[in-house]
Amino acid sequence: MDILLAHAYYLDEDPHERQVMKPYPPLGILYLSSYLKREGFDVGVFDSTFASLDDFAALLKREQPPVVGIYVNLMTKFNALRMIRLAKVQGATVIVGGPEPPYYAADYLKRGADVVVKGEGELTLAELLPHLARHGLHDLSNIWGIAYLDASGKLAETLPRPFIPDLSANPWPDREAIDIPRYMRAWKDHHGQSSVSVIHARGCPYTCTWCSHSVYGNTHRRRTPEDAADELLWIKERYNPDLIWYADDVFAINARWLFRYAEALKERGVRIPFECISRADRLNEDVVRTLAEMGCYRLWNGSESGSQKVLDAMQRKVQVEDVQAKTRLLKQHGIQTGMFIMLGYDGEQMTDITATVAHLKQCDPDIFLTTVAYPIKGTPYHAKIESDIYTGKAWDQRSDRDLDVKGRYTRRFYSFATRWMVNEVALNHARLNGGASLPARVKMTTNIALGRAGMFLTAGGRS
Repeated sequence: MDILLAHAYYLDEDPHERQVMKPYPPLGILYLSSYLKREGFDVGVFDSTFASLDDFAALLKREQPPVVGIYVNLMTKFNALRMIRLAKVQGATVIVGGPEPPYYAADYLKRGADVVVKGEGELTLAELLPHLARHGLHDLSNIWGIAYLDASGKLAETLPRPFIPDLSANPWPDREAIDIPRYMRAWKDHHGQSSVSVIHARGCPYTCTWCSHSVYGNTHRRRTPEDAADELLWIKERYNPDLIWYADDVFAINARWLFRYAEALKERGVRIPFECISRADRLNEDVVRTLAEMGCYRLWNGSESGSQKVLDAMQRKVQVEDVQAKTRLLKQHGIQTGMFIMLGYDGEQMTDITATVAHLKQCDPDIFLTTVAYPIKGTPYHAKIESDIYTGKAWDQRSDRDLDVKGRYTRRFYSFATRWMVNEVALNHARLNGGASLPARVKMTTNIALGRAGMFLTAGGRS
């Protein structure tokens, strides 16, 4: 084995996600696996979702991989640090990548990681692995897209690696390397329908100040509609799922691509109900009609706030009235509406929260999730308020979600504000729908201010 790829999400350690029970495979490392295998490398994959740290330790001891690559985001950081230590005990060289490590490279390197991959991993790993086999950790300066500690123990960062221009030249994710049917059974047993995730694009060109672009930058690159449709046909023939989750950051960002994709699916006889994320400003009558014809049963919209002042501060580039209008349009075409709401952004006041409640009442979404804004390092939001960020915890005992901001309302306040929001919107929904209540999941997830990063945690998302 040349490398063991792993992620650090363990379902058994997440009580809330065990209750929700909508896990998705780690598509990020599955893309790495298929690419490296095509290039002739011997690749192993450890899928932690249904496993344990003991399982990981046992695999390391049994296989003795020379290199271990671990995907990390801010919600899996603590397990990733444990996995780094376990891999080092077995003498492996440890590479970490994903959204979290690039802006905390020195911290990960000082805690056992040998190399941090910044940005996309395919091309970097394909160059790095042969180098490690021949030279170990020496002379790394010519490998673009990495960070490491030099001979004096100081952080060294090489030139950024250009992004892969043609995503359709990449092989599809190595789904056969893990137990996809187990994910489908988890869905089927808890929700009566199975689901499989796909990603047809990388990156988001929008400028939302709180959003991390540490892996794909501000680019937006799409596979060809035909390649994407071929993968859906293969998924249908191989797994025959009841549902599809499109994990693209903004699925309907390009109308011409969407129309071509819809036609390509129709030509292949593929129609699988799906849910996706998009933006109000990318929706119009033709786009929404096409989504409905394709089988879209739910569209998630990053509404964030009902206050235009807050949206403008976030650089969301969306209008409150447009979100409301596009929500009505989706409903007219029989598509359920989901919304993301963010409280606590810089400058938000109680009047803005009240406006958000009024906005939710006006939209009457089928489901909505809330989070309290937290400053992710490397984002414009973090840079803007950095002098006001504080925490009483050491770096390896907290994530960016644990950071507090001076001058903001307390966590207790947002807990009550969220509860008030949920109850107000639920009562309004009941009035509008003849006494029908909002789905139980809305009440549960909003009351604990669940972030969207946890919504589809193992789908290979960006948070």
